[in-house]
Amino acid sequence: MGKKDKKVNKKYQHRINSRPPGKSRKRNAKEEVVTTSEHVGNTFVGTLEVAKGYAFLVTENRILANDIFIPKEKLKGGKTGDKAVVKIIQWSDRAKNPVGRVTDILGRTGENTAEMHAILAEFGLPYAYPKTVEKAAEKISEKISGEDIAEREDFRNVTTFTIDPKDAKDFDDALSICKLEDNLWEIGVHIADVTHYVPEGSIIDKEAEKRATSVYLVDRTVSMLPERLSNFICSLRPNEEKLTFSVIFRITAEGTVEHSRIVHTVIKSDRRFTYEEAQQVIETREGDLKEELLTMDAIAKALREKRFANGAINFDRYEIKFDIDEEGKPINAYLKESKDANKLVEEFMLLANRTVAEKIGKVSGGKKAKVLPYRIHDLPDPEKLENLAQFIARFGYKLRTTGSRQEVSKSINRLLDDIQGKKEENLIETVSIRAMQKAVYSTYNIGHYGLAFDYYTHFTSPIRRFPDMMVHRLLTRYMAGGKTVSKSIYEDLCKHSSNMEQLAANAERASVKYKQVEFMADKVGQVFDGVISGVTEWGVYVELHQNKCEGMIPVRDFDDDYYDFDEKNYCLCGRKWNRKYSLGDEITIQVASANLEKKQLDFALFSATRKRHS
Repeated sequence: MGKKDKKVNKKYQHRINSRPPGKSRKRNAKEEVVTTSEHVGNTFVGTLEVAKGYAFLVTENRILANDIFIPKEKLKGGKTGDKAVVKIIQWSDRAKNPVGRVTDILGRTGENTAEMHAILAEFGLPYAYPKTVEKAAEKISEKISGEDIAEREDFRNVTTFTIDPKDAKDFDDALSICKLEDNLWEIGVHIADVTHYVPEGSIIDKEAEKRATSVYLVDRTVSMLPERLSNFICSLRPNEEKLTFSVIFRITAEGTVEHSRIVHTVIKSDRRFTYEEAQQVIETREGDLKEELLTMDAIAKALREKRFANGAINFDRYEIKFDIDEEGKPINAYLKESKDANKLVEEFMLLANRTVAEKIGKVSGGKKAKVLPYRIHDLPDPEKLENLAQFIARFGYKLRTTGSRQEVSKSINRLLDDIQGKKEENLIETVSIRAMQKAVYSTYNIGHYGLAFDYYTHFTSPIRRFPDMMVHRLLTRYMAGGKTVSKSIYEDLCKHSSNMEQLAANAERASVKYKQVEFMADKVGQVFDGVISGVTEWGVYVELHQNKCEGMIPVRDFDDDYYDFDEKNYCLCGRKWNRKYSLGDEITIQVASANLEKKQLDFALFSATRKRHS
């Protein structure tokens, strides 16, 4: 071995002997450390550091404290600075570092596509479509036969439109409206008939089942279905005949449903609205299809009012959005709120989903309901509600934690109304959501607490959710007089779909966090006002008022005293001077650093002057 080789080995020796300098990973005391043998077979994402005869994958994964050793022959052509996916193939009890092999090179660290693919890979989500599935999709004909039309109710001459985000391509729902008589309308909720094109058990169906959901990152959509289906054949694009599965309502202007039916249809959308375009028509009362939009807006508001009167909870959160340049870099961050146009679509989708669930699940005469995947939402945990009540009390708000479902729901809605427009709105809404249970899929119906529905399912988005495809198939089967199906098989599919939904949500949040850090990277040194949004033993998290970006002030930076973490009162408390930094305190910070690799913003305390809520 030459001198140069020895020098390289020495450079990387610390990675074999101990944890890399500066790579110490702080763990939450509650985090579980997995044993070496349990990691074998798992994949991790990180950045390659390549020596002459071997390499390491440097990860920022909290579960894995050690970098992964990669023999040269397992490197797959990777170079220093490449973002890579590595599978652990060996880890003996005596070795400090696991041995792995590169399964994929994602690109150069810092490149937008490489980083977005890394986020997907981190959560075990696919970032590429199998060629065999894409080829199968290419063989599907987009032509609609006369036989297809003859078997369906024809809505091609009924005024129909879609309302979607401006960058959307997968239009899976459309609305139609026709006046029947004074104060009575026929409104159709038309959903892309995906399962007409995707036979159960086909290669496309199996891939959709595995993915279970589309994933919406900041700058891209990773579709559940191949693009040919999601963006073209099934997408309800304007002026194109499309096959749909529809719920048709006879409904009054006051939102009273006099009759509903579920039927396979063919439609031809007259207009594709963006939410902004539809909102402008609603606000100005001028523009394309103004009578139709204004009528449906009024009916939607009546439906919404009834829901809240029945105990539905009004979580109406802002979304953080970014304007992205051609290279994927965020050039602006803003908050997107849900307006009347969004709520119009939402109300009719909720009505359709509830109606489908009731048609199958609501049986009489002691009959047993046929199997259906429901979207269920359990009652909030009483202890979490009590904790929420204690937390909001510091801001001067009250919450009822006992009583009937409607009484508690109305109290929560009163709180959400009271905080609107206040600086603490986002913080309290976030904490309130955490006090709720998570909605999941199940064949065991318990109702949906947040929506105040006894029966609820997902029927309206089969392009992007596999449970909706399941519901479409079962509904078609039952409408034809078919028998029920295996509850256990569908319960397993429901659990898988719930798990994949959670992973997708985690990936979506990670992409937002990455773009927040990237957006703030050129603002190091700048000063912002914010609110303390989290308190831990290692520091306080601060959410900025201006753009909702969140960063942390490490506890070591509070150098005027030694601070203890008071978990019960959500604060850091100084031992000597008794100064407190509490959840909800106003605070001024300076941006200290932006670490894209860790998706982490570090702030520094700029001013000790804080406004206290009492």
